[in-house]
Amino acid sequence: MIPSKTRWSEPEWTEDRDQAASSLSKLLGIPTIVARLLVGRGIETADEAEAFLQGGKELLHDPYELHGMTAAVERIRHAIASGERIRIYGDYDADGVSSTSLMIHLLHRLNANFDYYIPHRTREGYGMNHAAVDLAVEAGVKLFITVDTGISAVDEVAYANSLGIDVVVTDHHEPPAILPEAYAIVNPKQEACTYPYSSLAGVGVAFKLATALLGEPPLDLTDIVALGTIADVMPLTGENRVLVKFGLQTMAKNMRPGFRSLAEIAGVDIQKVTSTNVAFAMAPRINASGRIDHANGAVELLTTPDQESADAMAARLDTLNRERQGIVEVIVEQAKQQWADKCQAAAEAGAPEPSVIVVAGEGWNAGVIGIVASKLLDRHYKPTVVLGIDAETGMCKGSARSIEGFDLHAALNECAELFEHFGGHQAAAGMSLHRDRLEAFEASLIQSANAWLKPEDWIPRTAVDICCTASDVTLETIDQLGLLEPFGAGNPAPRFLLTDQPVTDKRTMGKDHRHLRLTVGSGIKLEAVGFGFGELAERMAHGSSVDLVGELAVNEWNGNRKPQLFIQDLRVEKIQLFDWRDEREPYAALRRLLETASRSGRRTIILTSEEAVRETAAACARTDAMAEHYYIGHYEDSLLDSLPFVEAIVYGLPPSADDLQSILAKFERLQSVHLLYPKRANERNDRAGKPSFPERNDFGMAYQLLRRLGKAQEQGLAERLSGQIGWPPSVAAMMLDVFEELAFIQRSSGVVTVAETPVKAELSTSQAYIKAQRRVETNGILFASTEQLFHFITRGS
Repeated sequence: MIPSKTRWSEPEWTEDRDQAASSLSKLLGIPTIVARLLVGRGIETADEAEAFLQGGKELLHDPYELHGMTAAVERIRHAIASGERIRIYGDYDADGVSSTSLMIHLLHRLNANFDYYIPHRTREGYGMNHAAVDLAVEAGVKLFITVDTGISAVDEVAYANSLGIDVVVTDHHEPPAILPEAYAIVNPKQEACTYPYSSLAGVGVAFKLATALLGEPPLDLTDIVALGTIADVMPLTGENRVLVKFGLQTMAKNMRPGFRSLAEIAGVDIQKVTSTNVAFAMAPRINASGRIDHANGAVELLTTPDQESADAMAARLDTLNRERQGIVEVIVEQAKQQWADKCQAAAEAGAPEPSVIVVAGEGWNAGVIGIVASKLLDRHYKPTVVLGIDAETGMCKGSARSIEGFDLHAALNECAELFEHFGGHQAAAGMSLHRDRLEAFEASLIQSANAWLKPEDWIPRTAVDICCTASDVTLETIDQLGLLEPFGAGNPAPRFLLTDQPVTDKRTMGKDHRHLRLTVGSGIKLEAVGFGFGELAERMAHGSSVDLVGELAVNEWNGNRKPQLFIQDLRVEKIQLFDWRDEREPYAALRRLLETASRSGRRTIILTSEEAVRETAAACARTDAMAEHYYIGHYEDSLLDSLPFVEAIVYGLPPSADDLQSILAKFERLQSVHLLYPKRANERNDRAGKPSFPERNDFGMAYQLLRRLGKAQEQGLAERLSGQIGWPPSVAAMMLDVFEELAFIQRSSGVVTVAETPVKAELSTSQAYIKAQRRVETNGILFASTEQLFHFITRGS
């Protein structure tokens, strides 16, 4: 058994949904698998499906449906007409950089008198600030246009107003209860707005403003929109899907020098660019500028018309990104230790592990703490807040990431009085507060998490789109999935579930054998690759059947194309049986198994019966540095009922097959069993033709010997009989038990006396005889094939 890492939510299919998928397939001429995926995502009518698959700019809504758009356009046009100085006020993340860059291109086209300003992440922090307003006054600025920021800048907007600067706010973050008194606010999430689509990124809102000012959508700027939308993990549905589709097509046309340089330095084929390329190769380099240096560098990359300048800036961003990665590694290690110390302190106090991770450190770079928070969340799956502390002022700047079911923005609102500033949404947020308030902040978050989250919320969920077999996965199927692109938040790449797939080959790959490669399926085979799953190779027995969840892809190598599954999670539902019965050096094999168990932290039971074997196992266990992970037990050990073993090593021949099956059945969490005993036919006399169980005449011979003795000391009697009847002492002792039960002999005070006139009785009426015969019969299974023994051990489980 190998449990899954996540809880799988499989699609619920009804007859109505089947009919809807069949209808879509026929009406639109699309593959059945694509139709089923569309229905699974709530797209059930032909009009909805056609819009999703083929929709273009006709799906973009009228920008004037956004509340505040008319006032914003009028104020900006007035500023341009009168030559007023306009300042774009942006943010330092990829969405803010994209928004700022788009506005720069727009205002250039409108021949505006403008410049832009992005605050320094470390020195100024998020959003507008008074010092930046003062600088604008000195520069003669009369109008601020905020992009991807400003919705919470109540004081700062009031300060700008008092100095004669109007502010047009364009933003997409959750609005606070009190809005700034700006000249105009354009945000689809504000209460007064009835715009049909509220999930635009900051750059998407800026694009709508550009559309209103130009009178038509500037589709040539959608490459910038796609970058910001994907980087900010906005859902790729509705307008976002349309904008990102256009944006990826625009990037592929290789028009903008900045994207050409960025793609080259990131190793992306710009003509085949995908949303995944943008998310994991291009966006991190844009973000690195604001995290490590200043976001102006990224803005320059996206706005320069000069290829040479773009190349230089892309190289600079790549260097900053590598620097960022090194800084992140250091902070992650420090944060992990701080969290471990908190958990240890809670355990020592008899308290549960905190339900929210809150860690803070002096000197932690505020530009990367969001990445650190994401890494801790991925590792522990708890809402996570990471804060950098200014040692001189005591002020903390934090970044938070959340799990499904925990609304970060709502949780921060519960303790809003603690912050200087905060903002964000359900999944991510930022805040600043004094270190003296950290304890109260942490307590409030923990209280909210404990109240809001259900037990299942603490286990990450993997949503499955469709179930299939290895034979269903063809190149044609994978090519058909391209109709659903671009993939991302809100429209993830389809996840396929393949159940009960026989593993025909397994191996590790990569540095330190960290990754897993399986070949699965009966008949048609499918290759499956799991990054970071390498340690499961040694926990997967030969002949296992595995359930896999993953995304489909095409593996292209030397001109050959074949289907491949990228594993996201897997499970083996049956106990894994590893057969080491042919091992020539069982002691060395036991050492290897214990070392592996210790590395993984799996609780292991070593089952032995004979004292000499127990001593050997104990000697091996004592030499292992992680001995606390295993226990040496015998088959009558009453303590075994309460110990949560996940792995069992059967070292030495068990007393019987029934005993082995019975004791293994006690371990409810058991995942794997290792058989480490000699593989021989059975325990019988060396003379050829000797049966495995004594026959009637053998019992008769033993009884006649006893009659001649009449009376004898019980001690040593079984050994004496053994020497005369040719059966082992254990068999002779069993015969004595049978004779006693049938009243042929009596035992008293260590003396065996033969009955003078015994009543005739059949051997088969003795329970001792039946039990011994059953034991011999079932013991044969101990030396049977691996498959037969597996079915015996797991029967009824």
